[in-house]
Amino acid sequence: MIVTSPSFTNNGNIPVKHTGFGEDKSPEFQISEAPEKTASFAIILDDLDVPWTKNFNHWIIWNIPKTQIIPEGLPAGGKITSPITATQGKAWGKKRYRGPKQPFFIKKEHRYVFYFYALDTFLDISENSNKKALQNDMQGHIIAETQICGRFRLTLR
Repeated sequence: MIVTSPSFTNNGNIPVKHTGFGEDKSPEFQISEAPEKTASFAIILDDLDVPWTKNFNHWIIWNIPKTQIIPEGLPAGGKITSPITATQGKAWGKKRYRGPKQPFFIKKEHRYVFYFYALDTFLDISENSNKKALQNDMQGHIIAETQICGRFRLTLR
């Protein structure tokens, strides 16, 4: 399974519009070579470089039907019905994409990893679920996984 984004290259810079300093829009993703038996996709977005915690979670979304494109700017809310169907759980306290937004006192570049999972089923968990619940429910259903990393550093003008 291969995941790319027209918004940024792997290990490239995430544009401001995909951050909390811009429009906070989820990036578009393009998926190729997903296994034939893929029923749905799940995505977990973590910031690997928050100094006070390991892997600060920014987004969880699952039950994305097998597709080749996950469009930019998915709406907020637990249940998404357009432009794709999916379920978003609680990450950073919200049921929505929350892009990079480091506090002003953090000057270091951060790595944001989008983990993609191809699943052989749709998951039956609540939209109030968190990352740990999603990871537990995915166990035994992951048939492929990959990741794409974006970088962001707050620069003050």
